[in-house]
Amino acid sequence: MHQLRCFVGLAVLLLALPLGASELVDATPESVPGCTTVDAADAKTLFDNEAAFVDLRKENMWNNGRVPGAIWLDFKKAFNQEALQNEVDKNEALVFYCSGVRCPRSAKASEKAIAWGYNKVYYFRAGFPAWKNAGYPVE
Repeated sequence: MHQLRCFVGLAVLLLALPLGASELVDATPESVPGCTTVDAADAKTLFDNEAAFVDLRKENMWNNGRVPGAIWLDFKKAFNQEALQNEVDKNEALVFYCSGVRCPRSAKASEKAIAWGYNKVYYFRAGFPAWKNAGYPVE
């Protein structure tokens, strides 16, 4: 009987997880202290003004399209202070993006860049999906 109660309790917990888990995944911050949060139109203006765009997505996503001229630093495999410094000057406008509001990589990278002394950091929370949906150039 004890095993049955444990099984039922676990089943209820597992059935409830998708609802709670999706709320957590959607919970990327709307802003990052020290950064400017931008939407697709703001990101396009930064692009037109030659800001550095850093794509933090996985390689397969990078290979399927990106903001033209973006720098690819897979957040989990290649993003660190030295790698960023090799690509972008600390006084240069820097836009971080990933796969949209469910992807925490751009928020985490923005936080780290601020801590590393970058002072023109832009957090493009809606990321590549918003860029592409707006009809902006993709390579």
